[in-house]
Amino acid sequence: MSILGKIFGKIFPSARAETTSAPTGGGSLSPEEAAAATAASDAASRAAGAAAAASATMAEVDVKALLDDMASKNSQKLNWKTSIVDLMKLLDLDSSLGERKELAKELGYTGDMNDSATMNIWLHKQVMNKLAANGGKVPADLRD
Repeated sequence: MSILGKIFGKIFPSARAETTSAPTGGGSLSPEEAAAATAASDAASRAAGAAAAASATMAEVDVKALLDDMASKNSQKLNWKTSIVDLMKLLDLDSSLGERKELAKELGYTGDMNDSATMNIWLHKQVMNKLAANGGKVPADLRD
């Protein structure tokens, strides 16, 4: 799963795809039938995941309220409103430089990845914009 996908999964919990199992038929399926059933189950799982993601974008989530609530329950003082590192920590995700560089690649960052301060500011804005574009209610001062 992509890092942005993990962030979305924490903010929009209904976007997590549910798994389904293939019917076994009591072991009476031929190898060809079993393969077809598995393929059908995989297609159904992908369709269910897409439907869940679509429904998650339909329902607006108050991102600020959600994250403020999470921050109030966290023992660390995390400034998620300006720091991508603190945002990732708040969501219980790996906030290492390597993970942030991977997120930057996912989001199409073209700047110098060795300038982590500039990259981090850009990442935070991009994540907030992506949340807003996918059903999140994000205050304008947290977006571009």
